[in-house]
Amino acid sequence: MSDPQLVLAARVQAAISAAFGVEFAGTDPVIRPSQFADLQANVALPLSKKLRRPPRDVAQDLVAALDVEGICAKVEVSGPGFVNLTLSDEWIAGQASPLVGDERAGVPLTDRPQTIPVDYSAPNVAKEMHVGHLRTTVVGDAFARTAEFRGHRVIRQNHIGDWGTPFGMLIEHLLEVGEAEAQRELETDPNVFYQAARAKFDASEKGEGHGDFATRARARVVALQAGDAETLAIWRRLVEMSKAYFNKIYHELDITLTDDDLAGESTYNDLLADVCDELEAKGLAVVDDGALCVFLDGFTGREGKPLPLIIRKSDGGYGYGTTDLAALRHRAQKLHADRVVYVIGIPQSLHLKMVFETARKAGWLEHTEPFHAGIGNVLGTDGKILRTRSGKPLKLADLLAEGVERAAQVIAERGYDAATQAEIAHAVGTGAIKYADLSVARDSEYVFDFDRMLSLTGNTGPYLQYAAARIRSIFRLAGADPAAATGPITITHPAERALVLHLLGFGAAIDALIEEVAPHKLAAYLYGVADALTGFYENCPVVKGPDGPVPDEVRGPRLAICALALNTLVTGLGLLGIKVPERM
Repeated sequence: MSDPQLVLAARVQAAISAAFGVEFAGTDPVIRPSQFADLQANVALPLSKKLRRPPRDVAQDLVAALDVEGICAKVEVSGPGFVNLTLSDEWIAGQASPLVGDERAGVPLTDRPQTIPVDYSAPNVAKEMHVGHLRTTVVGDAFARTAEFRGHRVIRQNHIGDWGTPFGMLIEHLLEVGEAEAQRELETDPNVFYQAARAKFDASEKGEGHGDFATRARARVVALQAGDAETLAIWRRLVEMSKAYFNKIYHELDITLTDDDLAGESTYNDLLADVCDELEAKGLAVVDDGALCVFLDGFTGREGKPLPLIIRKSDGGYGYGTTDLAALRHRAQKLHADRVVYVIGIPQSLHLKMVFETARKAGWLEHTEPFHAGIGNVLGTDGKILRTRSGKPLKLADLLAEGVERAAQVIAERGYDAATQAEIAHAVGTGAIKYADLSVARDSEYVFDFDRMLSLTGNTGPYLQYAAARIRSIFRLAGADPAAATGPITITHPAERALVLHLLGFGAAIDALIEEVAPHKLAAYLYGVADALTGFYENCPVVKGPDGPVPDEVRGPRLAICALALNTLVTGLGLLGIKVPERM
């Protein structure tokens, strides 16, 4: 990659070895952006402590050994020992020129591909997906897309809730209402189906109607867990009906999950007893008050008492801990994962830490590193968790529909035909919702505000989509095809320089997303592209200027810059799962 930070980091590291000896070869050069130059090397300060020399002297020796000829126009020591690095315009243009027309915008495939199962989305069968599922779904999908783009082998794992005691009442309810009615409800409003089953069960328990429904539901759970063929067949049809609903939501959100990615709780049902046996044989699990538990050092509950990870209940049943351990063992040993990413809410942090530590002690993670990408809450404008006026979780389908409807109102005066307007409204509405989520750190809370997220100004999805659409309009005005644009790029104005220099950082933003599961870092980078484009437009006419048509020798390089910016925006937004309409 042509990222200036990486290029200069390598040069500074070489200078460290040359100036101070090979024993310092692995020292972090501490390259950072600077307000006084393009970049700044701050390594002299930590080196000075090891060398027991003034940091400014260390910086001077470092500069003397630094070979940046043809890269930097100016290198100077400032302050207590900062090394300011100003890149040459020619080097910036030379690095960017070959990227024009490169469909990957200068980002190569990694030379160290990993196998990465990604656990995300995870709705429950026969339950509505609500706004809480939005973040785990869009963050996980952005990570999966980006890691694949870089060349990693991503294994999507949609760990749906498709097993357990509620399925007894759900199966019995399906048999009573009939499959046609069940399918209608599960595809349109799964909560209606689930709540009706729950109401029957509760009423039967209290002797207030529905006869022996509760007894039949319990018997059905036993039959399901025992592998009864008839019960399993009904259960499979129930799951199939819910899949149609999941896929409808995924299609609306442009999520890459498919039926092939389903790896629900039922997937690991046959492995649970073996997990318990193995942990018990290794001395990690012990029976406590009738339940099989794992006790780990450092995990305590109230009053400092040891906190158990229960893997088999006192009644012989299994819980989430057992299923999660079986899933992690499978991902490590059968899928040969280098890294397993769990895009799951922050409230599950303690549980996952205990699962990860148990798996480590069991010896399952010798070559696998699990990573919890914790997800924060979505808040309403009142600062509380986003819900309907009645206090219920907000349905994701309703949220998406409202976003598209509001987007249609934003573009209603543009004069597009109905089909074009519908296409743009869908891209803008869903893009606004996804970008608002992805543009904030995943582990922080954010306020869901349609007015802000649909704005055409500021750090929003529509602003970035419009930035790309505006570039396309420039090419239409020029009568040119952005895909056919070629270099070389030349730099004749500071606004050109700022934009092109920023474009060279695309690969670093992608790697930051992958390393930290941090889509907000790629979003911030793309916002920087759009922001730099604004300065570029204000100062650098591309087709027509105040004095008439722009000369060909200026227009060509500027069209090349525009083509690279467009490719970067479209590719970057695509990795976030956001489509860019041709016009806005």
